[in-house]
Amino acid sequence: MPVVDVIKNLDGPSLTIVADFAAPVERVWQLYADPRQLEQIWGPPEYPATVVQHDLTPGGRVTYFMTGAGGDRHFGYWDVAEVTAPEHFSFADGFANDEFEPNTNLPVSHNSYTFGAHQGGTRATYVSTFASANDLQQVLDMGVEEGTIAATNQIDRLLALD
Repeated sequence: MPVVDVIKNLDGPSLTIVADFAAPVERVWQLYADPRQLEQIWGPPEYPATVVQHDLTPGGRVTYFMTGAGGDRHFGYWDVAEVTAPEHFSFADGFANDEFEPNTNLPVSHNSYTFGAHQGGTRATYVSTFASANDLQQVLDMGVEEGTIAATNQIDRLLALD
């Protein structure tokens, strides 16, 4: 399992997940830079993702939906802020309606994903920051911690196909 640490900071308020992968930084970066690979790792196994739009550049947007076994769909978007390939990107991640318009009733997280060489592979640090402790608690109650861990733990399977 790649996830080596999970830090919930309600004072921050933030959720940090640290994962180690047995692949070079450039290879891990490709998982996010290629929409077809991103689909295989973004949603947890029971809610696979479909990427509709993928512009991983500053000011770009990524739109996606996750589909449950019963056919239910959950829509989201990234508004990309910074990109320094292959080491880092940051983005706002929000919930959306089926037209990918932001759902302002649900929290937006501000995310910083960093990839660095570590023990012959890559250490990824995923930091999600929220406007308030209530916003963080809301997404924790929705299962974002478990879903993110399950999604991240899929990465080894994809990397093993290389």
